[in-house]
Amino acid sequence: MKKYTILLIILIGLHFTTAAQQIPTPAPAQQKTILIMNAIAHIGDGTVIENSAISLVNGKIELVADARVIRLDMTKFDTIIDAAGMHAYPGFIAPNTTLGLQEIEQVRPTRDYQEVGTFKPGMRTAINYNTDSEIIPTVRFNGVLMSQPTPRGGILSGTSCIVQHDAWNWEDALIKADDGVHLNWPQVYHRHYDKGKVSIEKVKTYDQQRREIYTFFDESMAYSNLKNPPISELRFESMKGLFDGSKTLFVHADDVKALTEVIEFKRKYKLAHVVIVGGIDAPLVAKDLVSEKIPVMIARVHSLPRFEEDAVDETFVLAKQLHDAGVLFCLENSGDQEHHGVRNLPFYAGTCAAYGLPYEQAVAAISGNTAKILRVDAQCGTIATGKDATLFLSKGDALDMRGNQLVAAFIQGRSIELTSKQTELYEKFKKKYEGK
Repeated sequence: MKKYTILLIILIGLHFTTAAQQIPTPAPAQQKTILIMNAIAHIGDGTVIENSAISLVNGKIELVADARVIRLDMTKFDTIIDAAGMHAYPGFIAPNTTLGLQEIEQVRPTRDYQEVGTFKPGMRTAINYNTDSEIIPTVRFNGVLMSQPTPRGGILSGTSCIVQHDAWNWEDALIKADDGVHLNWPQVYHRHYDKGKVSIEKVKTYDQQRREIYTFFDESMAYSNLKNPPISELRFESMKGLFDGSKTLFVHADDVKALTEVIEFKRKYKLAHVVIVGGIDAPLVAKDLVSEKIPVMIARVHSLPRFEEDAVDETFVLAKQLHDAGVLFCLENSGDQEHHGVRNLPFYAGTCAAYGLPYEQAVAAISGNTAKILRVDAQCGTIATGKDATLFLSKGDALDMRGNQLVAAFIQGRSIELTSKQTELYEKFKKKYEGK
């Protein structure tokens, strides 16, 4: 047994040694001024500029304008990119993901998104985030330049953060540390099978789990009201931000009963910032979500319906339904192989556009809206003056796998490499078979 354990350790070591050689080196800080001309700029807030001028100076966007009506002194810029016929997009943001928190799903030492326990708000993904993940370059290639590493497991999973995808370490990667606590609302109903018949029944432990949540929040609120607590309690210290408004409570829930109770939960504790994660039944409580200003992170779009009687396009049309109802929403990708699947985030938005969501709103669903929901919209999420110069250029439609072809990408003004293990393999075997 010891022999096999040593062999496994060696294999894991070889894997990460190889991966390190394939991960692009973080780019140096922007030194030269850059002007991007003539691109179709999808701003990320629902608007578009058909012929744009975008300048990048010292890591920030200094100018966004219509190139047809503005006069520019071209001598002021060190680099001018003619992007005629191309599309410019803000860097896409992947919320609620384990990207950077796991590498090989089957190998436990490479999974760093969960700790033992039921209520663990003190578990911080910021310090667990791995900037050397081999998967990060593959998602950058599709325009996903930022993400929200999120904990899993238990009732209170822990605290997430927001990072950009070009850094030496987690401190450099941080856009916002400890942005919110994640609460997994207990499942209310389950399918019960008996002699070939299926019935929907209430989960027996639901009421108990619900009471435990209320008890923990009562204790946390009481602790947060103490000016000088006699004993410092890490779990309760991590909860303080929920009551003073500095943190967001992300509640993972889907069915209408759970969503209704989450809305009442927000009211009871007077929480300033609550976000629904999943929210399959969100259209059924849309009015309450709007009145309480509760946004929704829509569950993975490319998913099968929950029940046989549901429409096959249930998840495809959810974005349009929430848009029409006036609910603020974005897209997320949690589920099986989610860290690898983050690269498909733009195509989920493309599916939403194909099923009725206006195209520019589909772009916003993975950029500007996401930044608003994560409360980092003052810094990133749209192509706007004063914000981080995090954006990319594509030869075609970035929401369509047939057109998504990045030619340049910038994170905080740094021109990043668009290479990964997959691009290296592509080039390798392209040469092999073209040579025959």
